[in-house]
Amino acid sequence: MTHPAHGAVTLTEIWRGPFLESAHQGHAVVCDATGQIVESWGEPGTVVLPRSSSKMIQALPLIQSGAAAAHSLTPEHFALACASHQGAQVHTDKVGTWLDAIGCADDDFKCGPQESRDIDVRDAMIRAHESPCRIHNNCSGKHTGFLTLAKHLGAGPDYVNPDHPVQKACLEAFERVTGETSPGFGIDGCSAPNFACTLHGMARAMAHFAAADDDSAEALLHRAMAHHPDLVAGEGRACTRLMRAMNGKVAIKTGAEAFFVAILPDQKMGVALKITDGSTRAAECAIAQILVRLGALDPNHPEALAYTNGPIRNWDGLVTGHMRAAPALL
Repeated sequence: MTHPAHGAVTLTEIWRGPFLESAHQGHAVVCDATGQIVESWGEPGTVVLPRSSSKMIQALPLIQSGAAAAHSLTPEHFALACASHQGAQVHTDKVGTWLDAIGCADDDFKCGPQESRDIDVRDAMIRAHESPCRIHNNCSGKHTGFLTLAKHLGAGPDYVNPDHPVQKACLEAFERVTGETSPGFGIDGCSAPNFACTLHGMARAMAHFAAADDDSAEALLHRAMAHHPDLVAGEGRACTRLMRAMNGKVAIKTGAEAFFVAILPDQKMGVALKITDGSTRAAECAIAQILVRLGALDPNHPEALAYTNGPIRNWDGLVTGHMRAAPALL
């Protein structure tokens, strides 16, 4: 297998005054509706783990199996199934209601407990001497989707086992939309298998979502994400901020270790990118600049500028430098 750094190009730069202090390298691919590469940086054939950027693919069987219709799921449910949420009250309340509706409880989750990333919730729980629950895990929406599908299929409780019908359905969907046979999987932070593909394959999958018919499972999912950006991530997060800036026209999703994807229905294009050193800040900058490049994000929108040319401040509030998209993306 090719080392992920092989052929990588600089996508994000960190400047301090007049000096280039750091540079983040990676790979990025833009595909059209036919799955062909429109533009790329680095090596499109790099094998990657898309991590949470693949959640909309993992949610396809939830709809295509009939489970979503059987349980009267709404766009809010679909957004949560695709979410890496903050664990804010809006997230845990809605996931909790969904969990109750399918007759499950926190103990049924196979994702581990995670401290809420919402500062107010976290601090309140610390003051109350309360321990984080599994519902606070950023993947609890996806796992409620898995539990819903498992119930619909009459399958057992170990829904994260790679041999479980839920994960077999996820693999089938993954290989179908990426157009590739996955070479394997890693275990994700939430204990579910995360299937590997090439970066080209992931961009092809996102373009497939972008070009899908309006009444398809793919369209239901990407519209739910774009129309409920607060549920997909949370306040202050790049996914939420940038989707709001694009007025519900584009769905984007981050993944751990500096992965990012975008689904652009108007352009019928899909984007996938990976920063090889795992720097989230660099992935956020690069995806924002690619969205600007493709005409989906206004280059002068304050949220765009915050990521494509964001000021770096010291503890006294002085601007000491900038994070910028590298010349290759301009």
